[in-house]
Amino acid sequence: MARDTTDFRPVESIDELVGYLAEGNKPKDKWRIGTEHEKFPFYIDGNSPVPYGGDRGIRALLEGMQRTLGWDPIVDDSRIIGLVEPTGQGAISLEPGGQFELSGAPLETIHQTCREGNAHLAQLREIAEPLGIRFLGLGGSPKWTLAETPKMPKSRYEIMTRYMPKVGKLGLDMMYRTCTIQVNLDFASEADMRRKMQVSLKLQPLSTALFANSPFTEGRPNGLQSWRGEIWRDTDNQRSGLLEFCFSPEFGFADYVEWALDVPMYFVIRDGHYHDVTHVTFRQFMDGALRNSVPQGVPTIGDWANHLSTLFPDVRMKRFLEMRGADGGPWRRICALPAFWVGLLYDDEALDAAETLTADWSYDEVLAMRNAVPAAGIGAPFRNGNLRDISREVLAISRTGLKNRARLNRDGYDETSFLAPLEEVVARGTTSAEEMRNAFHTRWGGSIEPVFLEYAY
Repeated sequence: MARDTTDFRPVESIDELVGYLAEGNKPKDKWRIGTEHEKFPFYIDGNSPVPYGGDRGIRALLEGMQRTLGWDPIVDDSRIIGLVEPTGQGAISLEPGGQFELSGAPLETIHQTCREGNAHLAQLREIAEPLGIRFLGLGGSPKWTLAETPKMPKSRYEIMTRYMPKVGKLGLDMMYRTCTIQVNLDFASEADMRRKMQVSLKLQPLSTALFANSPFTEGRPNGLQSWRGEIWRDTDNQRSGLLEFCFSPEFGFADYVEWALDVPMYFVIRDGHYHDVTHVTFRQFMDGALRNSVPQGVPTIGDWANHLSTLFPDVRMKRFLEMRGADGGPWRRICALPAFWVGLLYDDEALDAAETLTADWSYDEVLAMRNAVPAAGIGAPFRNGNLRDISREVLAISRTGLKNRARLNRDGYDETSFLAPLEEVVARGTTSAEEMRNAFHTRWGGSIEPVFLEYAY
């Protein structure tokens, strides 16, 4: 989760909010790839969770990374809660349960993204190993109860923790016990944004299936392949899920703004203090609802940027598009996720093919797919087949897109090799989650502990 924004320009019209999104339009030669990945820290001794404080806690880890990288600290109420690269090219932040996130720099190729991820994990190991800490690449916390999971001292999370149980059953699990890999991608125009939003919304359940990697809860198989995917079905459905209005042929920036305006807010920041404003929507804020209850109680561009960051649809729009469907996973998946989406969305031939493939997929069909995937994975039914069949077609399109991009590394290889982990899933017919579940019942002898060896960074 990115650093919260302060931009004090006042908002005077809805058109300004639409314009804020439209400022994301970029020519193709300026398109970049921003990859984010989260992982669970744990103590090697006992495979137990890592608290914020103490000589061997998350704070010590952040302070060690600050000394190593020279990045600027992000401070909340005098506590270090993240780091940001001095020119804004990347950040390290904490999710509510201590999940450690790298928000990568905007890069040009998957080769660069993979190098960035590998460098980050190497730096992290250098600091974490002396503290007895390692990191787990899964989509869901496999062992600890919610009560056993640490809480990070971030003001926005305190507000969310109070609010989540009011609007869904699984919001606290989402906050404290899930990890993801995401990629942020650019668009050239409103029409280009529409095409990419529609294709990626329709294919997001497929991404969840291919990356399904959260089959355990509290030490036992949970009956699911993506527990994380199931959690998102009942977190806060006003601000998350599959957005039906985006399927319209006329969908544009203004439609997303109109939806966002009527979603309850979480907070506004004034003089470094987070004010809980979960009782109002941004539209009510614009109509003066906080004028007498919050200092400088009129909306700013910074408030709008922060509000957009608290919306959780399967594809989120800021001044770029965030692909949000995948579970966290082993290091190869950190490269595979951006490769999958860049191949589909950043090449004209591939985007045309993906759009043609999904053109007649209805909202109801995609929603049914989204609901089936957490349990069924790539075996989820779709029309006369299943998602494994669709996966073959979609991965072939992504491969074509990456081949057409022709971004070569120093050894002359293009980006298609990064799809290998996903092509293995389809060829094998089983997801990472199914492989783990099989191991639990056979060679792991019914114990969850081996996951901390086999899926650790």
